[in-house]
Formats: sequence, structure tokens, C-alpha cells
Amino acid sequence: MKNFLSRSFLFFALVSLLSLASFAQQTPAANPSASQQPQITDQPKDSQNNQTPDKKAGTATKGTSNDRLFFALPNFLTLENGANVPPLTVGQKFKVVARGSFDYIQIPWYAALAGISQAQNSEPGYGQGAQGYGKRFGAAFADGTIENFMTSAIYPSLLRQDPRFFQESQGGFWHRTKYAVSRIVITRTDSGHQQFNFSEILGSASAAAVATYSYHPSADRTPSNTAKVWGTQVGYDTITYVVKEFWPDIRRKVSKKKDSPSN
Repeated sequence: MKNFLSRSFLFFALVSLLSLASFAQQTPAANPSASQQPQITDQPKDSQNNQTPDKKAGTATKGTSNDRLFFALPNFLTLENGANVPPLTVGQKFKVVARGSFDYIQIPWYAALAGISQAQNSEPGYGQGAQGYGKRFGAAFADGTIENFMTSAIYPSLLRQDPRFFQESQGGFWHRTKYAVSRIVITRTDSGHQQFNFSEILGSASAAAVATYSYHPSADRTPSNTAKVWGTQVGYDTITYVVKEFWPDIRRKVSKKKDSPSN
């Protein structure tokens, strides 16, 4: 539970810092003529962020996005207005997961997780010092990567489930929050039907078992610790779904502020 709360706090703290840095770098100079002509860039940006290939990266797939949570963390499997998008092929599922898992921003993210783990001396078998930190960094990177592939590529491919998160966008705050939380246990199949989210539940359980019984310290290789890791991953994914639900609204407000002329 302590580790889960630490990861949750770090999630919001880190993405807030990264978004502030990104916002500072991307804010354009005021356009004197902006008030004389309509701003037409918001909608194309949203469309491109959510349904078109990334021309710069050249790696996005139709039906995935180029979006980033708080302009930093990969959010490539979240779509707005995704009712009529085609299902992803097996190759596309693996490609988009690899794209997010090995994104450059994952380095500071896992470095921060390893730092918290080091400070708490969690899993003492790793030790302290540079060697202990290196082991914790490698374990954090492996944990996240394995879980991403299990929940969003391997199991969705085997079970023909859609790994994407489709934003609800309609209704009030609590309605949308309940919808986002429910996506942990309910997902869409490749054929468009609702189904129990085996990919998330089985995928996170498999990832927890693989991590616990392979490269984590032998003292932690117990069923109870595996269950704790599993619960932490599911809880973290639940929070992430809620953030994903409301992020497009936040992004649009930030974009409007950036594009509005200064007085």
C-alpha cells in the first residue's frame, strides 16, 4: 500500500513538472493578428493527437494516438470519438506498446521510481549505493515494460480484446469517473462488444508473477508479495484510466490559453 501511494504521488508530481517544462518550451510568442482571425488549430491538433499517424516519428498506427499525458507520458492507446475506429491487428498492438514502453520519457520516470524505492529501502536484497540503485532502476523498467506488453499486446492479441482506452467524454464528473474506473474490469473486444477485461486482470497478474519469481530478490518471491504487486499494478492502472478520461479536456483548455492573444 505504501508503495502504491508513493507511485501515485510521484505520478502526479512528475507529470506536473514535465508539463510545466513542456508548456514553457512550447508557448509561442503572441500573435498580434490573432484577434483578427479565427483560431483553427485546435481541432486539427486534437484530430492528429488521436487518430492520425505521427508524421514526425513515423511510427504511429492508424487507430492509435500521438498524445502524451501532461505533454510528457506516452498516451498512445487513448482515443477520443473512437466509436468507428477499426480494430488493431496483432502487429499494431505490439508496435504501439513498444513505442510507448521504450519512449525517451520512461528513463526519468523509472529513475524516479528507483529513487523512491532506494530511499524507502524497499526490497533490501538489492542493497544500497550505486549498485542497489542500478538494480532498482532495471527492475522498475522491466516491471513496467513487462506489464505493458502483457496487458496491452500479448493478452489482447490472444483473447482478441482491444487494448485502447476510449474516452467517454459525455456526462458529469462522477459519471465519467465511474466509467474510467470500470474499464479495469470491462473492455471492448476487437469486434466491438463489451467483455470482462481479462487482458488487464490476467496480464497484470502474469506480469507480477514473472517479475517476482525471476529478477526480484529471492526473499520477496512469495505468493503474498506477488499478490501485493498485482494489486499495486491494478490500482495504478485504475488511477491512470481516470487521468486519461479527463486529460483531453485539460489539454484543450491549456491549448486555448496558449493560443489566446495576450492583452
